[in-house]
Amino acid sequence: MKYRRFTSQELQGLEPDFVRFLALNGIPGSDWVQLKADQSPKVDELIEQFSDALFERTLQELAFLEFHSPKDIKTFHCQKEKIVLVGLTLDGASESDVFTAENTAEILQKIQSGVITAKVYTAEKAYQNGDREAELFRMIENGARISKDGQLYKALAASLAHE
Repeated sequence: MKYRRFTSQELQGLEPDFVRFLALNGIPGSDWVQLKADQSPKVDELIEQFSDALFERTLQELAFLEFHSPKDIKTFHCQKEKIVLVGLTLDGASESDVFTAENTAEILQKIQSGVITAKVYTAEKAYQNGDREAELFRMIENGARISKDGQLYKALAASLAHE
């Protein structure tokens, strides 16, 4: 496998996609039920093929990732040849996760009063070994979240343009 096999729980959430995958591979529902009942090795093979195919398609289409920690947000624009990072880090007195909706007003007040300093930064690099999808997969497995619209990345990048 290139990526990893979906868990049973993940497969349940992807059932319509899996049914389409089976149909595209000429396996009607009744055949699938029989393969599972027979505990055929073909079951594992098909699940692994489906997992790799769906991961590959998702990663190829992926444009933005985010990684949140208590005092830092890293946003990534996953371009074809390189990945661009725009991050926001906070320095100063804060014990809680600063990036939750519940304490946004408190954090903004601390930034305005100088108790916390906000710093926006950027970096970029080519993908390791030129394998974009493998690198993005590793990032997701290590806690990065997919951002469908890249709104946070775009907002942080725009703030850099105004400096």
